[in-house]
Amino acid sequence: MADAAARGKHFLEKAEFLFEEADLYFDVVVLLVAGMAVTLTGILLFPVYSGLIPYYENGVYGLLLFLFGLQTVTLGRTPAGDMRRSKAVVIAGIAIAAMGIVACFIPDVFTLVPSALLIICLCLGGFLQLLQMLVSKDKLQAWLGYGGIFLYLAPACGAVYVFSMFVGLLVWKQGLFSASLTAISVLVYGASIFVVAFLLQKIYRIYPQAVKILDDDFGLEADKATLLITGVFMLILGVLLIPVSFGKLPFSGSAQLGLLMVIFSIQMLAFGGTPVGPFRRTWLVIFLGFVFAALGIVSCVIPNVLVSFLTLLVGLLNLAGGATGLVKTVLSAVKSMKELDVVPTVLVHLSVTQFVMNLVSILFGTSMIVSNLLPGWIVGVILTVNGCVLLYLMSLLMRIDRLRSDIIEAE
Repeated sequence: MADAAARGKHFLEKAEFLFEEADLYFDVVVLLVAGMAVTLTGILLFPVYSGLIPYYENGVYGLLLFLFGLQTVTLGRTPAGDMRRSKAVVIAGIAIAAMGIVACFIPDVFTLVPSALLIICLCLGGFLQLLQMLVSKDKLQAWLGYGGIFLYLAPACGAVYVFSMFVGLLVWKQGLFSASLTAISVLVYGASIFVVAFLLQKIYRIYPQAVKILDDDFGLEADKATLLITGVFMLILGVLLIPVSFGKLPFSGSAQLGLLMVIFSIQMLAFGGTPVGPFRRTWLVIFLGFVFAALGIVSCVIPNVLVSFLTLLVGLLNLAGGATGLVKTVLSAVKSMKELDVVPTVLVHLSVTQFVMNLVSILFGTSMIVSNLLPGWIVGVILTVNGCVLLYLMSLLMRIDRLRSDIIEAE
């Protein structure tokens, strides 16, 4: 009995860790998801080349392009190296992410442009970043001077850049090497991304001043930038579903669901923003975020294997999240009217926007759970509206942030 009690106490102590606040940094989150995407692809390539499972090439290319675009928009970390997030850089990042989204959704139509863009991001991007690391005073020279953990960062980043070029070469010239060597190369590329992510996480903990400070002219913080990308995703999905519903375009529901799960996972890992509402970013939320990422990546790489499960899961999450958000929005609006004599216009717009967004989420979730409830083109219109509402919500949140900043400065 004493041993059982001791084991039970030990288990509870271990379980408490799951409810502690996590401290993953945003750029580390993006690298971890990218590393997981590349590593899982490398693992799945072995049964793919053996003919045991199908493979959706556009899904892989689209997912990688989406992650390149996300990193560019949120951090200014472009395939060509770190840049100040000017409007041109943000627009370029949105364009790369949009091309990735279209590549995922539409098979066998848009193939040349996504593959060419991915080759540029991997080959030219890897070369330019390697060159930048070697000649920049802020990188290799500085890291060697710092010593310690920074000495490991140089070879890890070098490996990422070299294998980025190598994988880009494999995309350009398929069949250049044997199936096993190709899969192993992709695996090593993924592993090197993981190593860089873990090293950065440790460096940020020891030296918080090393965390990349977002630099732009318009106050687009990481959470708003992620909301921007999500809005673009929904907008493109909605627009494409209209011709798809009339049989004018092919469509990959598997990659669409997979990419949506990856977006969910990034929001959970970075901000604790789950599909059913915001939570404290505990290690339990982080774990669930990685599960979502794994499910999404597999669904992008292997067509149709998870469609039924993810359709039900995404439908339930949208339904639950929309209903919960609707109740919170109404209660918040009533509370504001009671506490304030005059409710600011921006808050009125925010409440209306959140109400519409949650209502659209309920409609979308219901249409996924109950098949053929709505015609496909109506679902497309609903998602287009959802994308527009998300983009408007982002602009409202940025406006509120600026108002808060002005009030603080005035005080």
